[in-house]
Amino acid sequence: MMQEVIKSNAVIPPRPDAEELNPSGGVDFSKMERSLLRPRTFMSLLLSGIITAMTLFAMIPLFSVLGLLLWRGGRKLSIAALTQLPPAPLEQNGGFGNAILGTLVIVALAALISVPIGILSAIFLAQSKSDNRIASSVRFAGKVLTGFPSILAGVFAYGAVVTATGGYSAIAGAVALSILMLPTILLTAEDAIRMVPSGMKKAAIGMGVTGVMLAIARGAGETAPLLFTSLFSNFWLIWHGNVKLMHPTASLAVLIYNFAGMPFANQVELAWAAALVLVLMVLTANLIGQSLSRKQVGSGQRAD
Repeated sequence: MMQEVIKSNAVIPPRPDAEELNPSGGVDFSKMERSLLRPRTFMSLLLSGIITAMTLFAMIPLFSVLGLLLWRGGRKLSIAALTQLPPAPLEQNGGFGNAILGTLVIVALAALISVPIGILSAIFLAQSKSDNRIASSVRFAGKVLTGFPSILAGVFAYGAVVTATGGYSAIAGAVALSILMLPTILLTAEDAIRMVPSGMKKAAIGMGVTGVMLAIARGAGETAPLLFTSLFSNFWLIWHGNVKLMHPTASLAVLIYNFAGMPFANQVELAWAAALVLVLMVLTANLIGQSLSRKQVGSGQRAD
């Protein structure tokens, strides 16, 4: 009986009318149409056009270089150029197969040195408190190394490795490149880990792969450090199953530097072809890094 009295005395809220159910019911859409007569719309279109034009203008040098490389380097590019040894000054044909192998070995050794140190240091910095003096010192050193001249890295590796071992080598070149690759890996991975929630730390570590690939791309294109450390060689790094890591090693960057200034047309054409191969290698590394980063982010989101 009491329940029936309570139900009869209950206040029933009024039903909302049609305008309340439709949030945009009282909006005059005719006033929201874009018109060039409105100052805000005109400025938006003008600034968008300027930004688009500046973006296209900034891309002109990039596509110009790529087009020139495809035109000049593509004519000399062949299986023989990718597999043969560099020619003598007056010799025709030849290739830069040993330089491709040397570049891959030196960059791989540099990554083997810098990637574990960079990723582990990034995890430490991301998990450290803001008042941690050690973390602050490491972060400051990493930022300083980002502007470190590459030739000084080569001089350091020359004094630390070449002088100590008594000769130029792939190991010395890898040490020089690892110094240049380390700050990129460290700072990029730290930012990736720090900017996401704790539930997506694994995905953030995967995003740090992009920084690793950027560092590898930078290391592959460096010339000055290798001139002081690995120098150059006209022979294969691997011969009859023996890997000569403690001997002078060829690389694409140094080959381009040497051949581009020669007065022989064959060497100059090989330099263009080697530059095209180097650009393709760097582009491939960046694409792989971005692909791995997207996969890690997707798997992290599914886990959440």
